[in-house]
Amino acid sequence: MTAYDQLDVKNLSDQEAEDLCDHLRGVILRTVSATGGHLASSLGAVELTVAIHRVFDLYRDRLVFDVGHQCYSHKLLTDRAPQFATLRSLGGVAGYPKPSESAADAFIAGHASNSISVALGMARARTLLRGDYHVLALLGDGALTGGLAYEGLSDAGQSGEPLIVILNDNGMSITKNVGGVAQHLAHQRLKPQYLRFKKAYRRVTKATALGRGFYKMTHKIKTAVKDVLLPCSMFEDMGFTYMGPVDGHNLKLLTRLLRYAKEEVPGPVLLHVRTTKGKGYPPAEAAPDRFHGVGPFDLATGALKSAPQPNYSAVFGQALCRLAQTDSRVCAVTAAMRSGTGLDGFAQTFPARFFDVGIAEGHSVAMAAGMAKQGAIPVFAVYSSFLQRGYDMLLHDVAISRLHVVLAVDRAGLVGEDGETHHGLFDVAYLTSVPGMTLLAPACFQELEEMLTWAVERCDGPVAVRYPRGGEGAWRGGFDGTAASVLRPGTDVTLVTYGVTTNAALEAAQALAADGVQTQVVKLQRLAPLDLAPVLDSVRETGRLVVAEECAAQGCVGVQIAARLALEGVPTKALKLLNTGDSFVTHGKVDALRALCGLDAQGIAKAVREVLRHG
Repeated sequence: MTAYDQLDVKNLSDQEAEDLCDHLRGVILRTVSATGGHLASSLGAVELTVAIHRVFDLYRDRLVFDVGHQCYSHKLLTDRAPQFATLRSLGGVAGYPKPSESAADAFIAGHASNSISVALGMARARTLLRGDYHVLALLGDGALTGGLAYEGLSDAGQSGEPLIVILNDNGMSITKNVGGVAQHLAHQRLKPQYLRFKKAYRRVTKATALGRGFYKMTHKIKTAVKDVLLPCSMFEDMGFTYMGPVDGHNLKLLTRLLRYAKEEVPGPVLLHVRTTKGKGYPPAEAAPDRFHGVGPFDLATGALKSAPQPNYSAVFGQALCRLAQTDSRVCAVTAAMRSGTGLDGFAQTFPARFFDVGIAEGHSVAMAAGMAKQGAIPVFAVYSSFLQRGYDMLLHDVAISRLHVVLAVDRAGLVGEDGETHHGLFDVAYLTSVPGMTLLAPACFQELEEMLTWAVERCDGPVAVRYPRGGEGAWRGGFDGTAASVLRPGTDVTLVTYGVTTNAALEAAQALAADGVQTQVVKLQRLAPLDLAPVLDSVRETGRLVVAEECAAQGCVGVQIAARLALEGVPTKALKLLNTGDSFVTHGKVDALRALCGLDAQGIAKAVREVLRHG
């Protein structure tokens, strides 16, 4: 089977559907072993995805993923099988649901905990506009640890809207059931005869006033007993019909329960399924965290095809451990990204000072504010795109009181294959807008270590250190607390940059020098508060300016520089701002994306030549 989009999954027998699951797992494994990607989550959701496709028409019905990296088998079943080998490459199949890619992708999904809110909005629009389709939300990988999920649950449960929420519980969302009686009763409640009896009993008793009174009394007794013996009564208290927990790899049972939820339950349903992350691939089952997001690997052994290289996240984690050794006030905070932010070593060495709060970035920032207010030095390690959720708390809980909270902003700039939802292109704009914020941008490992030390030991108020995913380039330097420095003299044009773009800027300046163009390269170490004296002095000398930065156009440093030039009356013959533009950047390897945005050495040199031609 290869033409999955033409395959009528609904007409498969149970055995044929099981065979399809095995085949999908094989395709996912072979592809991800070559391309890299989110493996363990997608392997764990295969049976669940096939069951959903057996019951629903996902070109018409709406399935909202949360989180989106469970979606590989869904993509194989909807249009993308012939192109699946291009997974996460520039111009290829995206690693997350993407409506522009297929009508079967109901909503883009790259962060977490929003699916119930989105699905409820779709359900309400359906009712308002008299549509005829079903709406499902599929949560997984700890999405239920995010506060937004509970806001959605609270509203959806009371809405009365026909809506199916599927909790894919792979051990990261809620606790296990307690006791054999709970397991037995949960099993009994999912039997077909019980579901048929429940439907008939409800219909008969609600037919008369006497019957309704009897139903109300027995329902109260049943609820009281169930609350004692069964978990997750919280969902039913919210207004959901709760079904589960159920084996998420029992395809036949999943199909039956989804049909029951679709056809027999009039209001919101919560189906709780238990799955094994990495199912079907022993290395991933044994180490699901390592195979959550993985590079190309050897399929036979699970070993990575290339050894891990030193990277900014690891350097940050090691530097923070050294700081914690000498200052007992230093603490680490993460929002379900311990390994991704390089904090494994800190968690093992300083367990009492390590706090993983789940997918709850807003809570992380507010908690860090409380810690700082009482004398601790919290360092919140967070991906740039995820920190966006904490902006309100950053303003109100941290900045107003000028609390010393340190933000280690990982994945700043272009991150590569995860695409639009994960690029850290907006932190420059939103962090520089915070009053009293100090924002530092290292361009190499040594600068990261020294800037983090300065942020922890010498800085007051909120401070952020933003650094990219991956390894460092050729440039090496250190940080002495200065805001900016001239790396290369020149009289023809001023080239301003910061962070890892420094490498491309210096390479461009070297290439331009071969053509007789003398480029003065000014590197910014501190983006806020911004000291532009070296830049203004340079532009007064050269009369031309190019600013190259790996961030969105709106709110970029280049705009601030241009404004200061105008305010100071510094004459410029020509000016060009290089950044990632006003639109979202697609997925692909970082080098390819930098070339796409004109932020590689060739693109920067081209921009300098254009400035010289026009000025």
